[in-house]
Amino acid sequence: MDNDRKALEALEAFAGISTAIILGTGLGVMERSIEIRQTYPYSKIPGFPRSTVRGHSGRLLLGRLAGKDVIVMSGRFHLYEGYSAEEVTLPVRVFRMLGVKTLLVSNAAGGLRTDFSPGDVMLITDHINFTGQNPLLGPNREQLGPRFPEMTMPYSRRLAELARGLAAQEGIHLWEGVYVQVLGPSMETAAETRMLARMGADAVGMSTVMEVIQAVHCGMEVLAVSAITNVNDPDDYRGAPLETVIENAEKAGPKIARIFSGVVESS
Repeated sequence: MDNDRKALEALEAFAGISTAIILGTGLGVMERSIEIRQTYPYSKIPGFPRSTVRGHSGRLLLGRLAGKDVIVMSGRFHLYEGYSAEEVTLPVRVFRMLGVKTLLVSNAAGGLRTDFSPGDVMLITDHINFTGQNPLLGPNREQLGPRFPEMTMPYSRRLAELARGLAAQEGIHLWEGVYVQVLGPSMETAAETRMLARMGADAVGMSTVMEVIQAVHCGMEVLAVSAITNVNDPDDYRGAPLETVIENAEKAGPKIARIFSGVVESS
C-alpha cells in the first residue's frame, strides 16, 4: 500500500485521464500509433516494479491516441519475474486512483487452436486463472472495491462490440476466445497444452488475468486482445523462442493498435 501511495504522488500529472493501455511482450510497436508527450521510466517512479524481460521497454507514457489523452504502460510485470500478484497489479490500482475508468490490455499468447496462425489477433471474451495467485488476497481495500468482486462478466460487452465492429471495418480478422494465464516462466509441455485446451482455453500466456481481476475489483471497464505468436499443436509440438514470440507479436501489433485506437475514439 505504501508503494501505491508513492507511485500515485509521483504521477499526479496523469490525474483525470480516463483510459489506460497495457502493451504486452513485443507490442511496443504500438507506440507508433501514439502521440507521446511525456515519458516516465519505471525506474524513476517510486514504488513501481521494474520490467526485466526483453520485449518490455519499461516506461510509462503520457500521450494522445485518436485525439484523446491516454496513459500507456510500455511493458508490464509478470509473476514469473518474482513479483507478487499485488506488485504486478500496482499500476492498475494507481491508474484507478488517478481517475482511469477504461483499461485496454494486450498480450502475446500461444494459440491452443490449430486454425490460428502466428500474427493473428484474438479478442478475449473470458479467462481462466491457472496461476494459483490472486491480487486481492489479504485485507480488502474497501476504497477500491468489494471483498468479493463479481467475475461473471470481467470483459466489457460494450467495448467488445466496438472492437468487433472496428475490426470488421478495418478488414482485420478478429478471433474470439478464452485466455488462460499460467505462472511460467517455463513454456507448456504437449501434455499441458492438451489439458489447457480441454479445459476450454483458446490461448495461453503468462500475464493479463491478474491485471483484469484487479481492474474489475476497481470497477473498471476492460477490453483485452491477444497477439497470437505461435500455435501449440501437441501432435506436432515445436518450441517458441522469445525471438519468435516478439517477431510475431510485432506483426499483430499494428492490428491491435488500430482496434484500440478506434475503441478510444468511439468510447
